[in-house]
Amino acid sequence: MNIHEYQGKAILKSFGVRIQEGIVADNPEQAVEAAKKLKQDFNSDWVVVKAQIHAGGRGKGGGVKLAKNIDEVREKSKEIIGMQLITPQTGPAGKKVNKVLIAQDVYYPGASETKEFYMSVLLDRSRGRNIIMYSTEGGMDIEEVAEKTPHLIQKEEVDPAVGLQGFQARKIAFNLGLSGAAFKDMTKFVAALYKAYESTDSSQFEINPVLKTSDDKILAVDAKVNLDENALYRHPDYAELRDLSEEDPTEVEAGRSNLNYVKLDGNVGCMVNGAGLAMATMDIIKIAGGEPANFLDVGGTANAETVKAGFNIILKDPNVKAILINIFGGIVRCDRVAQGVIDAYNEIGNIPVPIIVRLQGTNAEEAKKLIDESGLEVFSAIQLKEAADLVSKVLS
Repeated sequence: MNIHEYQGKAILKSFGVRIQEGIVADNPEQAVEAAKKLKQDFNSDWVVVKAQIHAGGRGKGGGVKLAKNIDEVREKSKEIIGMQLITPQTGPAGKKVNKVLIAQDVYYPGASETKEFYMSVLLDRSRGRNIIMYSTEGGMDIEEVAEKTPHLIQKEEVDPAVGLQGFQARKIAFNLGLSGAAFKDMTKFVAALYKAYESTDSSQFEINPVLKTSDDKILAVDAKVNLDENALYRHPDYAELRDLSEEDPTEVEAGRSNLNYVKLDGNVGCMVNGAGLAMATMDIIKIAGGEPANFLDVGGTANAETVKAGFNIILKDPNVKAILINIFGGIVRCDRVAQGVIDAYNEIGNIPVPIIVRLQGTNAEEAKKLIDESGLEVFSAIQLKEAADLVSKVLS
């Protein structure tokens, strides 16, 4: 589950990670009050107005702007709030900005030069261990750094049996070229960041940039946090951070019906039970000359209600020209699924696209008979090849 920058920073702060302080605002007047509060609390004459959406690259799209006085805070907040922000991670449609973070200026002049670093904590699935990935090239697209100068990205692997050790935090600070007070502060920063990642059951913490200020303090200027949805039952307070306005409405609706749904760009809707079968189904659609319009997994208990919910979700996509239902009857009997399809079809009424139902497994023959004798405009199949041929037929 993705969360906003201001929410991620609040989590980091609760674990002792120093952050760029800020106040979230829903409108320009709140933004002005936030800027005044930052002036009062942190003597920050300048502030940064930062769009809050679930995507990176906000600065490149005009979603991050420096304001040097109150009038500019109001003006720049008006420009950003309500805009359709397009970044490399949003796609061409972009995302609407509903709120901004008014953040303190941390690039103030001082005894030493400011420096930006990159740091993230995530799971290395190939090794089965958490790693801390870091680089001296902060504030840039880390993908570009990895492609052009991979030697500038370093990794520190954490042994789950002993956790992050002090010498590892010091090694990271040393490799980043720090010394003195900044070195000590970075070791504390790394330890607190890792504790936050591990304690929150997160799948990723990315800080870009981590800043060394002109007075040798280390702090998080940004925070991209991804919480593991499978662990949210242990963190009900974090579950409340979910912003449904940032998610695809159809995927949200599918989640309410306990369906795993991901929208794609094709013309054949898919309804299956099991992720592996879903991948095979999308492959067979492409072989048959179509393109999958979605990934939709109804799970192991397909019935009339789940099938109906699946139909309604798939039919919201105007690009869908046919629907392929591909169910393997292992946990659930095929004849029960077939009856569920019939009941759902009758309840919805007229379905404007052809439907192909392929049921294999327990009572597959009985299921095919139910479909064939239902009188509905539904094509039935038992073999996957039959289903593929029917897809080709209805699309031609």
